[in-house]
Amino acid sequence: MSSNGKDLFNLLPAFHRIRDAQIVGAKSLLSAADRVRLQNLQALPSPLNPVMQAELEGLLAKAARGPLESLLMLIGEQLAAVEEDLNQFYDDEFIETCAPWVIPYIGDLIGYQPVHGVAAAVASPRSEVARTISFRRRKGTVLVLEQLARDVTGWGAHAVEFFKELAVTQYMKHVRLHNHYAPDLRGWKPRLYMDTGFDTSAHKVDVRRIAIQRGRYNIQNIGIFLWSLNAYSITMSPAPAVAASTQCFRFSSLGADLPLFNNPVSQGPDITAPAKPLNVPDRLRRHVLCRDLWPDQTPPPPPVYYGVGNSLALYLNGALVDPRKVMVCDLSGPEGAWANIPTAASNFTAAIDPQLGRIALSPQSSPAPQLQASYFYGFNADLGGGEYPREATFTAAAEQTLVRVPGDYPTIQQAINALPGDGVVEVTDGNIYQEPSGLQITVGAEGQIELRAQDGCRPTLVLGSEVSVSGGTNSQFNLNGFILTYAPPASGATPPTALIHAPNVASNLLHILGLAHCTLVPGWALNPQGGPQTAYAFKPAVLADCPGMELQVQKCILGALWVNAQATANVADSIVDATDPTGVAYVASIDATGQNPVAGGALTLSGVTVFGKVYATLLDLVTNCLFWASLSPADLAMTPPTWHAPLWSDRKQAGCVRFSYLPRNAIAPRQFECVEESDTSPQPVFVSQRYGEPGYGKLFPVTDPLIWRGADDGGEMGGFHFLLAPLRETDLRVRMQEYLPVGLEFGIFYET
Repeated sequence: MSSNGKDLFNLLPAFHRIRDAQIVGAKSLLSAADRVRLQNLQALPSPLNPVMQAELEGLLAKAARGPLESLLMLIGEQLAAVEEDLNQFYDDEFIETCAPWVIPYIGDLIGYQPVHGVAAAVASPRSEVARTISFRRRKGTVLVLEQLARDVTGWGAHAVEFFKELAVTQYMKHVRLHNHYAPDLRGWKPRLYMDTGFDTSAHKVDVRRIAIQRGRYNIQNIGIFLWSLNAYSITMSPAPAVAASTQCFRFSSLGADLPLFNNPVSQGPDITAPAKPLNVPDRLRRHVLCRDLWPDQTPPPPPVYYGVGNSLALYLNGALVDPRKVMVCDLSGPEGAWANIPTAASNFTAAIDPQLGRIALSPQSSPAPQLQASYFYGFNADLGGGEYPREATFTAAAEQTLVRVPGDYPTIQQAINALPGDGVVEVTDGNIYQEPSGLQITVGAEGQIELRAQDGCRPTLVLGSEVSVSGGTNSQFNLNGFILTYAPPASGATPPTALIHAPNVASNLLHILGLAHCTLVPGWALNPQGGPQTAYAFKPAVLADCPGMELQVQKCILGALWVNAQATANVADSIVDATDPTGVAYVASIDATGQNPVAGGALTLSGVTVFGKVYATLLDLVTNCLFWASLSPADLAMTPPTWHAPLWSDRKQAGCVRFSYLPRNAIAPRQFECVEESDTSPQPVFVSQRYGEPGYGKLFPVTDPLIWRGADDGGEMGGFHFLLAPLRETDLRVRMQEYLPVGLEFGIFYET
C-alpha cells in the first residue's frame, strides 16, 4: 500500500496522466485569490525569504496539478494516516516506542505502582516502567533495593541486610570470617562507623519492629540508610587567616569553623557493588582523610579524597601542596593557640582538620603566604550563594553591556561605575572581595543593573559599609549568587544601617530590588565558632526604605528585612533569620532596644522559614511557611506592650495564611489548614537553627506529619518545601513494598 498520492498517480496508464495534464494546460485550476498571490510572489525581487519561497513553490505545484492528481493526493493522505495508525499499533507493544497514553496501560499490565517522581531519576514514567521490567529480573536482591533508594530519593543511599551483622553461632559450611562477635577496638574503623550504615560490628538480636524505627538487628530486617544532605563544591577560594596567628587559617570564607564533606564518587547508572563511605555525601572524618594521604599499602595508591577534582585540595602560593606534606590532625583550641600546629622542624607543610575546617601552616619564609583551597561543604538544597547551576535565574538581557571582574576591572565598584546606569557586572571567580567603603549603585531611568556571580562561582563580598542602591523611574537592581558579610574597617567607622540599603530620598525612584541565590549572613558576620555576631543583633540585612518599591527575594538566606510601609516584599523559597526566635525578622523600623516597631509593607511569603518576629501592614498571601518566633521577656515586661504578637498583621480583613505553622497568639488574616503553636500542638524539630551548620533550617523527619507533610502538596512547611522531601520518602516506601522479598521488613534511617 502506498502512502503517497504522487505514487498512486504514477501507477495510472499514461493516457489518463496525459489527459489530466492537458486539462491543466487548457484551463487554470487556481482560484482567483491564489492567482493574484502567485503573481505578486513572482513579481518580487529574488531571493525570497524562506517562508515566501515555500509558498511560491506550493502555488506553482498546485497550478501544475490536474484534477485527477489532486484527487489521488487526497486518497493518498488518508492511506498514509491508516498506514501510520497500523505502524503505531506495533510500536505501542513496546514501552520504548509506545505513545504517551499507552504508558499507564503497560504499567498496569506489569503491576507498576506510580510515584510522585520528585527525583530526576524517576521523573519520566516511560523510563520508570522500563526500569521496572529490568528490576524484576533482580527482584529481592539488596543491590536493587539500594539502587531504588538512590534513584527514587535522589540522595546518597545504602541498603543493609541486618542478619549479616548478628552475633550468632555461625554455620560451619558458611563461615563469615569478617563477622567477629567482639570488635577489635584497637583499630579506628569499628569505632568510627559504629551505629551508622557502614557499621560492621556484630550485634545482638533486636526484636522490636524496624518499620517504626524502633529496632534494627533481626533476621528479617533490611535497613535503608539515607544521606539527605548534599555536598556542595567551593573551588580555589582564598582561606582567610586567623587574626591572632600567622600560621592559622580556615576553609570558610567567613572565617568560621566549617565541617568538610566528601565529594561522593558515583556508582554509575546501575549499582553492581554496595555503597562505601566514599560513595555518599558525608562528613569528611580525620581518620579517613589521614589514611587516604598515608595509606598502609606499598606502593601507596593515589589519594581518593585529596587532590585536584577530589574532595579536598590545598594550594600554597598557587601550587598544589604535595599530599605527602599534609598532616591530618586535631586543630582544636582557642584562637591563635591551636593544638598540633606544625613547627619549623616539621616535615609537613600544612596540617588540616576536616572536622573543624581549619588549616595550620608550618612557618613560612614568605610573611604573607597565599593559601587557597578547593573543598566541599554540606547543605540541604540549592539555596543561598553557591556554585550550583543558577544561570536560568539571570535577569539581564543579552544586548546589555557586560563587564567582568576581575577581567575588565579589578574591583566591583569600578565595574559598576563603568556602566551608564544600565548593564551587567559579572564576577568570574570565587574570590573574597573587600569593599571597605561599600558599594554605591545608581540605576538609570527604565534601566536595569544586574550584579551577579558567574554560573559555577561563589564570591564573597566583605563590606565595610552598606550597598546603597538608588534609581530612576521604573529602574531595577538585581543581585545574584553572592555571599555578603560585614567586617568593620580599620578606621573603626560607625556600622552602617544595613548590608543593602535603598534610601528614602526624593530622587530615589527604584522600582524593584531583586535578590536571588544570595546569602546575606544572618547577624552580618560569624564569630570564629560559627555563631552570629551579637553586636549587630538589631541591624537589618536589607533596609528597603524607598516608598513604592518592591523587594523580590528568591532562594536566599537573609538576615532581618526592614521594608517601608509604602513598599512591598515578595519572598519565595528562602530563609529569613533574625538569629533568634525573639529577634525581629520583618518590620519597617524599630528602636535600638528592639521595641516600638513600625509595621513593614505588604508581605507575600511562599515556602519560607522565618526565625524571628514579623510585623506587617498586610500579609497578602502566606503559603507553606514556617514561623519560629516568640515574644522575649522584655516584650512581655513592656507596659503597655509594643509587641502584641510574634506574627502580627495590621489588616486582618485582607490577605490569607494557608498551610503554614504560626507562632502562639498570632494576629493574622483568615487561615486555612494552618498549625498554630500551643501547649498541645506539634512543633517543628530543627536539625540546626544556626547558619553555617550543615543541617541549618532542616526539619528532622520525625517532625509531626502536620508540619513535615503539612504543605498544600504534601511537602514540608518552610524554606525547603521546594525539595518535597516527604514525597521522596513516600516514593521510596512505595517502591520498597514492591521489591522487598516476602516476609522481610524494612526501615528508613537518615544519616544526615
